[in-house]
Amino acid sequence: MTPLGTDGHPALAAGPGEEADALTADGGIVTIRPLRRDDRAGLAALFGEASEESLRLRFFIVPGTPTLTAEVDRLLRPDTEQHVSLVAVLTGRPVGVASYERVRDLDRRAEFSVFVAEHHRGRGIGTLLLEHLAIRAHAHGITELIGEVLPGNVRMLKVARDLTSKVWSRFAGGVVDIGITTGTDESAELAIDVRDRVAERASLQAILSPAAVAVVGAGHRPGSVGRETLLALRGYGYTGRLYAVNRTGTPVEGVPAYRSVRELPPPVDLLVIAVPADQVLAVLADAGPVGVHGAVVLSAGFGEAGPRGRQRQHDLLVSARAQGIRLVGPNCLGLVNTDPTVRLNAGFAPMPPRPGGLAVAAQSGAVAIALLDSADRYGHGISTLVSLGNKADVSGNDLIAYWHDDPATKAVALYLESFGNPRKFARTVRALSRRKPVLAVKSGRSLAGQRAGASHTAAAAAPAATVDALFDQAGVVRTDTLGELLDAARVLTDQPLPAGDRLAIVGNAGGLNVLAADAAEAAGLRVPPLSAATIGLLAETAPGAAATDNPVDLGAGASPAAFAAAAAAVADSGDTDALLLVVIATRANAPGEILAALGPVVDGHPGLPVAVVLIGYDRAVPTLGTRRAPVFDLPERAAAALARASSYAAWRRLPLGRRPELPDVDSERAAELVRTALAEGGQWQPYERTAAILAAYGIRILPGAVAHTAREAVMAAERAGYPVVLKSADPELVHKTDTGGVRLGLADAAAVTRAFVAVAAAGQPGAGVLVQRQVSAPVELLAGLAHDPLFGSVVLLGLGGVRTELFDDRVLRLVPMTDLDAGRMWRGLHCAPLLTGYRGAAPVDTAALEDLVLRLGRLAEELPEIAELDLNPVLAGPDGVVAVDAKLRLAPVGGEPDATARRLAPARRP
Repeated sequence: MTPLGTDGHPALAAGPGEEADALTADGGIVTIRPLRRDDRAGLAALFGEASEESLRLRFFIVPGTPTLTAEVDRLLRPDTEQHVSLVAVLTGRPVGVASYERVRDLDRRAEFSVFVAEHHRGRGIGTLLLEHLAIRAHAHGITELIGEVLPGNVRMLKVARDLTSKVWSRFAGGVVDIGITTGTDESAELAIDVRDRVAERASLQAILSPAAVAVVGAGHRPGSVGRETLLALRGYGYTGRLYAVNRTGTPVEGVPAYRSVRELPPPVDLLVIAVPADQVLAVLADAGPVGVHGAVVLSAGFGEAGPRGRQRQHDLLVSARAQGIRLVGPNCLGLVNTDPTVRLNAGFAPMPPRPGGLAVAAQSGAVAIALLDSADRYGHGISTLVSLGNKADVSGNDLIAYWHDDPATKAVALYLESFGNPRKFARTVRALSRRKPVLAVKSGRSLAGQRAGASHTAAAAAPAATVDALFDQAGVVRTDTLGELLDAARVLTDQPLPAGDRLAIVGNAGGLNVLAADAAEAAGLRVPPLSAATIGLLAETAPGAAATDNPVDLGAGASPAAFAAAAAAVADSGDTDALLLVVIATRANAPGEILAALGPVVDGHPGLPVAVVLIGYDRAVPTLGTRRAPVFDLPERAAAALARASSYAAWRRLPLGRRPELPDVDSERAAELVRTALAEGGQWQPYERTAAILAAYGIRILPGAVAHTAREAVMAAERAGYPVVLKSADPELVHKTDTGGVRLGLADAAAVTRAFVAVAAAGQPGAGVLVQRQVSAPVELLAGLAHDPLFGSVVLLGLGGVRTELFDDRVLRLVPMTDLDAGRMWRGLHCAPLLTGYRGAAPVDTAALEDLVLRLGRLAEELPEIAELDLNPVLAGPDGVVAVDAKLRLAPVGGEPDATARRLAPARRP
């Protein structure tokens, strides 16, 4: 075996021949790429500068020049399915190398090695190399990487053990043999996510918590973006060193200034750039030597501005990556961090936010301003806000990783016009949602919205139904408007999560109470009757109440003390999971005194979510009590916000589920069938191949035979048993029923003979007909999948048969799917009662239905080349489920984002 490497840290690669920029554990940027012939000198220096001990750990001896020359020659061989070499490059120099050699042709094992420069060990570079190497090996059909490690090479042993749970090791002959499975599992993905979060937090530290900031383009002209940004930083009380850069180098309002970035006193962590677009690249080129690790580009004129702007944005990102600089923007508003130890307001929004627990990522600067304005009016605080602009580098995925462990962030709000890597987003945002509420407004639901979004931030629209499925699986609280988002955030940031869906309403306005109850139940909450004991207590504490059951109407004349006593009685009762207080001001009552009396009640029940509706008061009261219960101006807004909090809490209580083991799956057989079909051109597949691919995954399809003559059709019918169905076997024919491509209830040979000509004529010449026994079941469903180049594969379940076009009743799930996702899919259908014994009918075998959906999910996950699969109808009954008709289309998979790849957004040429 080939001895292994020496780095002490350990998951996915760019396509063959591509470069991948990735973050090291300390936040640096390293490029992982295939070796090139011009790397010879760099490799020789990598080994030549290593200590004897490092070389001994790698080669098991202290190698001489011939041995090192032979190793460099081996590494520089062109990549094949038998051999792959990768290099890690930092500032133009190789700092690590990894490779594998297949043990034998077509063997599923390969021997691997890793070597990292001594002064770069401990940064996770070896881990990155091994992760990317494993992905390339897996793509070549290699399932296991094997190697030998000296027992003293503790770091390398830890790399292997941390990479995945599927690692074996044994000690023999003075060395440790190890084997690493190349595919990822749930434990490997969790480990990847932890490493990713550590690296992201380190890389964004210079942007969100800089010790020194310079604003480039901060001159003396009032109202200019650069000057206003500088004054915003100073006015907000930024705690670090602050500089201006302008043509004259003269101070701006007392802030020291320099004529160029090169003249700045190092280190400067963050550059805020506000110069014309054609000058930005030159500014950034001077950043590396003064220690810059982050840049916020406020300037427009990049990816949103046509071909020239896209080229400019590409060149900007290439320059930033080469210098190890993370980039926010371009074409953005800036960013804010309200942490009192930082106090960073690096942008030109008109107002600074107050400190709080809501973190915000907004692709649109205008939307960011709207959120800040609304938050200020309602007294809601912000922890950090980042305006992403064109998202050339830093994206929502990066910030999600950063906020996962940020103690100042209690909830996250996202406004996204596009997804860079939605597969990674789905996994990382789901992990964040398990810790903190994530709220999102996704624009572009209308065609006009899609056009507008694409025009001002170079955003590409995503399918609305797929985004809905992603958010639903990940527990994201999706809203249709910014107002709804902020309303929900006010409840979810400062209030405890509801323990259930029961809402109690206590107010002094009967009509508003009714509206609140109607709105709550329409949003999915229950407004149940109170217990007899609670009603009795209310009769004593509020004898003048108009209604003592839920909703409780105390009457407009209720005193502050009576109001407080009634609210306390309901809060103490255990009859509710959330409390809504409705206060209306009149000329005859004292709303200020009522609020003052209710404040201690709210504070005295810290485990109960509380919201307040206040109407008619002439003073702005954004919150109530020291625990800051949100105050709303309309009952519908309060009810909707509480309902979203309840739904999110219910999602949090659900178990995560697991990816189940599925018996009777022959993935290799299916993969071989797909490879053969793609070699023949792919696209829509004939029935026999479709059935064979499905059978390899244990998906049951009604037996059938393809006939090309009437005689063959009769023989097939007699084998199947009458009555039979004849269908066109043309895989590209749609709406077979409407085009004469289906004949039902054929009871004898004569009927089959008569039907054959018409059915065969409906499809392409020579396609023939499919003969199947006619069957029926209580419920007709449809199932299938579709592959999206960005989002991956999506599994569909819905109402089938002829009702498909009449009732749009379907549920989507993205892969990978857990065992619990399958049950949630059929329960999410409007027709779900039909599956559980509607009006005395026998219930459907839902376990078999869930098994079908899970097998479809596994098929989609492992064979992304399946572009479309349509099973319609799927007959569901007490004895199981069976697909009656199946259509399958294959297409090659190109360069698509990988959900677990630790790589930054590529700097693709426009």
